[in-house]
Amino acid sequence: MHLRSYFLFFLGLFCTALQAQHHSDIPVLAGESWWGGATALGTSMPFTSLSPFDLSCRNDNNQVSGMLISNRGRTIWSDSPFKFSVDGQGIHIDSRYEKVGVKQQGTTLRDAYRALMQQHFPAEGALPDTLFFSHPQYNTWIELMYNQNQHDILTYARHIIDHDLPPGILMIDDNWQRYYGNFDFKCERFPNPRAMVDSLHRQGFKVMLWISPFVTADSPEYRALAKQGLLLRDATGNPAIIPWWNGQSACFDLTNPSALDYLEHTLRGMMRDYAIDGFKFDGGDNIYYDRADLRPYRKDARSVDQTKGWAELGCRFAFNEYRACWQMGNRPLVQRLGDKDYSWKAVQQLVPDMIAAGLLGYGYACPDMIGGGSFASFLDIDADKFDQALIVRSAQVHALMPMMQFSVAPWRILSAENMKIIRAMAQLHVQKSPYILACARETAHTGEPIVRSLEYEFPHQGYEKVHDQFMLGSRLMVAPMTTPGTSRTIVLPPGRWRDDQGRVFRGRRTIQQQVPLWRLPYFERL
Repeated sequence: MHLRSYFLFFLGLFCTALQAQHHSDIPVLAGESWWGGATALGTSMPFTSLSPFDLSCRNDNNQVSGMLISNRGRTIWSDSPFKFSVDGQGIHIDSRYEKVGVKQQGTTLRDAYRALMQQHFPAEGALPDTLFFSHPQYNTWIELMYNQNQHDILTYARHIIDHDLPPGILMIDDNWQRYYGNFDFKCERFPNPRAMVDSLHRQGFKVMLWISPFVTADSPEYRALAKQGLLLRDATGNPAIIPWWNGQSACFDLTNPSALDYLEHTLRGMMRDYAIDGFKFDGGDNIYYDRADLRPYRKDARSVDQTKGWAELGCRFAFNEYRACWQMGNRPLVQRLGDKDYSWKAVQQLVPDMIAAGLLGYGYACPDMIGGGSFASFLDIDADKFDQALIVRSAQVHALMPMMQFSVAPWRILSAENMKIIRAMAQLHVQKSPYILACARETAHTGEPIVRSLEYEFPHQGYEKVHDQFMLGSRLMVAPMTTPGTSRTIVLPPGRWRDDQGRVFRGRRTIQQQVPLWRLPYFERL
């Protein structure tokens, strides 16, 4: 082999080595438990066993962040995505970008969270519009799916009022626009969208529209945006075509400031012309941007930087909602848990996933849609065979969360008796909204989660595996029913507690309580 060939061969090996994974093995200490990485892993936390999870190309439909924290005050952080797994030997991390290590930054889960928060995503003093917290939200997805239209949206809103549910934010979901990348209403479905929005406003609603970063390729907008260099390109220099759940489309380059400015200008035009209040920003998932052939505007950008750029856009609007995010902790963004199906398993995911979201810095969060956001669950249902208790218990989980959101119309699928319970839960949320808003404002100034695990609030008491109770702020403990039945065991942490029935209990013990379908157990710390 010629000398030049040897040189090129070893140069190739050297370059490959530079791009190789940086591997770290982090043993777990005695009595140590770990949380973090991805909201959707909440039910697996604290981790005991976890197959490899790559933050570059997976988010499992929700928020991710390059952070892990333990109840022994240890922290792991990276500005770049990494792959991690957990087994009996410890935590194993592989990164394409840097050696990821562990730091001792306290002695509790709260210490670990506060340390990373103060270093990497400190409180900004800002929060989304207070209406997100004070009143229920309503989304047209389950009832209308891809048939969003003016008549049925107004009917949905009227039924909300007719059934004595408090008006709040109403989100018009996917397929209102002519096509992706175009921001005009479909005229055949929306003969007078401004009149529709004005009517919704008069009824007490704020109005948001679903949008995505995708652009239909055979459209005038595509041609204009490509010419301006605002679309994500592939290795050929042409706009990349991205497969996503609604087909294959071009996509705004969300690392390009000019693309974000274009979107802001266009969306503000919608707000001006139609009196729209804000937007539901969907489709920022890292999986769509984890391709070696992509050539983003920012040369060093990774998949998650597209996700982050999409979220940065939302910070320009007081009314926003996200589902996919990367390291946007404590920004004034509303986060929703990913679509859950209609099942008791899904109900059981709500509390741990909300706790997980908070531990990633996403305090302003909503536990999906009541009953689940997967529309297939509600197609052609037989109300006589439908498990109505599941909807009621799901609503009870929502009632004392920072936010609650309806989509499936409860009046369509529930009996009059169960509809009465739903109404009571919505009213409970409004009744408790001064406290909920106080918690949100505290989060805006301290950066601490609104929804907290018992381990976070009461460290080293053996509560790390309590998945079906949570603290709302520091004063209210909630113990919803997340399984079929009418009784449950409730852990009472140290202190004195007054329950929703007015009874006072001393803590440091476990009690059994009856929970008929109408009841949501909660306890005020005295």
